[in-house]
Amino acid sequence: MIRRPLRIWWLALRLATGLWWDGQRWSYPGGPTPERRSRRARRRARWLTEEFLALGSAFIKLGQLLSARPDVLPAELVEELAALQDQVPAFPFSVVQALLEQELGERCAEIIDLEESPLGSASLAQVHRASLRSGRQVVLKVQRPGLEKLFRLDLEVLQQVARVVQRHPRWGRGRDWVGIAQECRRVLLRELDFRLEAEHAARFRQQFLDDPGIRIPAVVWELSSRRVLCLDYVPGIKITDRQALLAAGVVPAAVAEKGAASYLQQLVRFGFFHADPHPGNLAVAPNGALIYYDFGMMGQLSSRLRSRLGRMVRAAAGRDASALVVELQAAGVIAAEVDPGPVRRLVRVMLNDALTPPFSANVLEKLSGDLYDLVYGQPFRVPPELIFVMRALSTFEGVGRSLDPGFSLVAIARPYLLPLMTSSGNGGDLFGELSRQAAEVGSRALGIPRRLDENLARIEQGDLQVQIRAGETDRLLRRLALAQQSAGQAMLLAGLAVAAAVLASSRQPGLVAVPLVAGLPVGLGWLRLQARLARDGRLDQIPGIASAPASAPSPIADPAAGP
Repeated sequence: MIRRPLRIWWLALRLATGLWWDGQRWSYPGGPTPERRSRRARRRARWLTEEFLALGSAFIKLGQLLSARPDVLPAELVEELAALQDQVPAFPFSVVQALLEQELGERCAEIIDLEESPLGSASLAQVHRASLRSGRQVVLKVQRPGLEKLFRLDLEVLQQVARVVQRHPRWGRGRDWVGIAQECRRVLLRELDFRLEAEHAARFRQQFLDDPGIRIPAVVWELSSRRVLCLDYVPGIKITDRQALLAAGVVPAAVAEKGAASYLQQLVRFGFFHADPHPGNLAVAPNGALIYYDFGMMGQLSSRLRSRLGRMVRAAAGRDASALVVELQAAGVIAAEVDPGPVRRLVRVMLNDALTPPFSANVLEKLSGDLYDLVYGQPFRVPPELIFVMRALSTFEGVGRSLDPGFSLVAIARPYLLPLMTSSGNGGDLFGELSRQAAEVGSRALGIPRRLDENLARIEQGDLQVQIRAGETDRLLRRLALAQQSAGQAMLLAGLAVAAAVLASSRQPGLVAVPLVAGLPVGLGWLRLQARLARDGRLDQIPGIASAPASAPSPIADPAAGP
């Protein structure tokens, strides 16, 4: 099994080299423009997605999990990994029969007609249709053999890679790669246990038992185990097959509205939702009912998070950037130690842009893209549950538009979000607005004693610090650090030059190439440092630069401020 770890490390090395190359300005012919950087990042993301597909099951699932982390990955890579779908060749039918006998034992006698050709084959399992002695039509999801051993090996190597990346001075700063690797390991190993998926399916079905417009397959518990999942066979028309729906007498627009309503119920009412609603996991029954398949990826919103989301919705509806930033900090989306001023201006611009009509048909897709651009490289840490919510809604928005060009998820969502909102702040409800402001002032007033007590305790404990920034001092310290680095590289170049001279006069003059090759990147780095030192020296000679403060205002203008 030594070839597998070597292959993973080789991929990591190629990726690191590619990212380093993409980060060099001189690697872009004609200069690095945003369009050129985006095109190259898109190509790099497609290449990595193909490599994940080639590496198989663990990496396919890993890519799907990492696509929920736009705070640590660039938007191009997040979008490519989110579209990662696995279609792999089926394993032999004899292996399926042997695994069923191993997992179910004597219970296999209940299965009287197991179809040899699978209905579908993916990286974790493949699905076969079967009949039971009772006449019940079912499907059996059978896990690929040897998968857990392969998963554990791949995830162990990935943890080693994460520890190396964490020590990198630039890539490891502000990111917990080791923690991300451990969380991925925990989630992926849980996904190998089909008993958890059976519990998810049963809970999801329970939510819609009283809704005849939603159908979820029932679990056959006596024929389910850790590596086998048995569900009722519920056939349907693929949800994106508009012609087949029309031929069956089903109105596509009604299906889109029904699906959107069911999804909003999952989020607002139940807090337990299907996290992967792509067209392969959705179908339509002949009577127009919506069918859900595959319950391996489910999302859950706690009651506390749903309550906080309600307050965020109220703040966003009133375009109250200050209140929204407070809620984001309380939810842990924004780090507590971050200065909220620049973040508040950023959020205000985003609210004005997103909530100003006319609204585009793909408003959620646009908001998802804005969210990815916002959190990457910024002091935001978006919970993966919220990313799954945004992705699921934008995916369903695309499915709805394929069924009905006039489909608007925002319009359907309004009745579900109204209970979470108070006045929208447009002057239509004066008393509601006054009560909201009075409640806000009262809550802030009640919080003053607590904040004073916390600050006094910090002063007593010596934890309260005052930071003063001086632009000239910061600039001098930066130049001093650059000068020290330049001196160190100059000493290293001198040592390599002496070594080259000694080797040139030895009996093996061919070895002189070793210090010369080693000195090439050092020399290039030294030249770049000299250019930076010269540029800083020219800036110091410009009137007003030396006295400029180090903490410049945010480049994003405050719409509420005057000219």
